[in-house]
Amino acid sequence: MFKRLLHYLNPATLFAKSGQPRNVRYMNGVNRISIFLFLLCVAVMVVRACTR
Repeated sequence: MFKRLLHYLNPATLFAKSGQPRNVRYMNGVNRISIFLFLLCVAVMVVRACTR
């Protein structure tokens, strides 16, 4: 599961050519951004919890 997640979040695969329609590529891009933001927020919450 983690291997697939890391492959999905890899910036090199973000700009790779795919045979998908444009709308699907946009949707995948938005999903990647939301996953990045979620992981960033979790990291910030963990750091804040550990420093208190």
